[in-house]
Amino acid sequence: MQRFSVGLLALSIFPGALGAQVLTSFTSENGLLDNNVHSVCNGLDGDLWLGTQSGVAHFDGTAFLAPITVADGLIHETVFAVLCDSNGEIWMGTDFGLSRFDGASCVTYTTDDGLEDNRIKHLFEDASGGIWVAHNDGVSSFDGADFVNYTTANGLPFGGVNHIAQDALGHMWFGTGLGGAFQLIGDAMTGYTSAQGLPNNSVRSIAVDEDGRKWIGTNEGIAVFGDDNTTEETHLSLITLPPPHVINPVEDVVIDLTGRTWVGVYVDYLVSVGGVAYFNGLEWVDFDVEDGLAGPNVRQLTVAENGDVWVATSTGVTRFSGTPVGMAQHSTGGFGVHPNPSSDWFKLECPTSVSRSELAFVLRDAMGRIVAVPQTLMNHLVWDVSSLRQGLYFLHIQGEGVNHTERIWVEAGLR
Repeated sequence: MQRFSVGLLALSIFPGALGAQVLTSFTSENGLLDNNVHSVCNGLDGDLWLGTQSGVAHFDGTAFLAPITVADGLIHETVFAVLCDSNGEIWMGTDFGLSRFDGASCVTYTTDDGLEDNRIKHLFEDASGGIWVAHNDGVSSFDGADFVNYTTANGLPFGGVNHIAQDALGHMWFGTGLGGAFQLIGDAMTGYTSAQGLPNNSVRSIAVDEDGRKWIGTNEGIAVFGDDNTTEETHLSLITLPPPHVINPVEDVVIDLTGRTWVGVYVDYLVSVGGVAYFNGLEWVDFDVEDGLAGPNVRQLTVAENGDVWVATSTGVTRFSGTPVGMAQHSTGGFGVHPNPSSDWFKLECPTSVSRSELAFVLRDAMGRIVAVPQTLMNHLVWDVSSLRQGLYFLHIQGEGVNHTERIWVEAGLR
């Protein structure tokens, strides 16, 4: 297996709201398969997978390992979308179909297998393990055997789907190229456009925060939808652009392990400018090439298990690190989790006004997948987490008049 030692291409340190922010960029000089990176995802073991112009690069945190290429059965070398699923398999979307890598070889799916369109833009795994494929004709879901396709016949607009997300209630969301954001509940498709507060009807990305709010990135900024899908906030100026650029076209939106929202912005008009920014609750803190970003053409972001944020660009990939991932012990709304972080167990404190017996609990990992439905021990709100992998988890609490989320950091090293 070919390995490349990774040197430091660019390093910058900046004071942030939660400590120093370190930018480290990697290119072909460090072993990256191809500098033109279209997509990026975080694997189950913490490894990074990057869809490039020449296949899928694999980074284990220290070195670049053997990539996935057409020699392994990949249907086409240009990979626009990459997904690391809960089984550890790698899904890769191209303009010629979908390939799945099981660690040894690839299996390919195209329109011949029931996929609606071979031109794939985004891949997503839902909380039940179903694979969703965004493409130029809409979106398709795959259960391992059959594809179910959603197109204009199901209420989606012409122009295809750019992005897929799932909200806190398990409903699917689709960002479309021309017609806004769409929510799927059962077989019913509901659309949201500029009439409901979107800055623009070209939706590039959707991220759901720990409070269940939808951050919808459009061609002219972000709208934040609340529980009732009405606009609570809009963010139009995310990064500082040189004149005459004013509009901020959002390429991607992610939520990091501390709950901060990150965006990638790219403008290709007269000159190419772009960057990355996170929202600290009061303002957007932005970074560009002068700060160490690999390039202005930002394509996609992902959050690693250790809290790092990775940014794919057309000229390399950049890692943002230095963000603490441990959760401070706190109490909000009368709820609190102790100890936090934990390696063995945690206890939930509830406000005295809440009937504990009427509460329902769901535990999700940092990627939104359901890990377990916690059960109380001896009528106490205490749970064993010793079997969980190290990382961030979200405990969702629901009941009469209660819709609350607590963040829990499981630290294997504390055992």
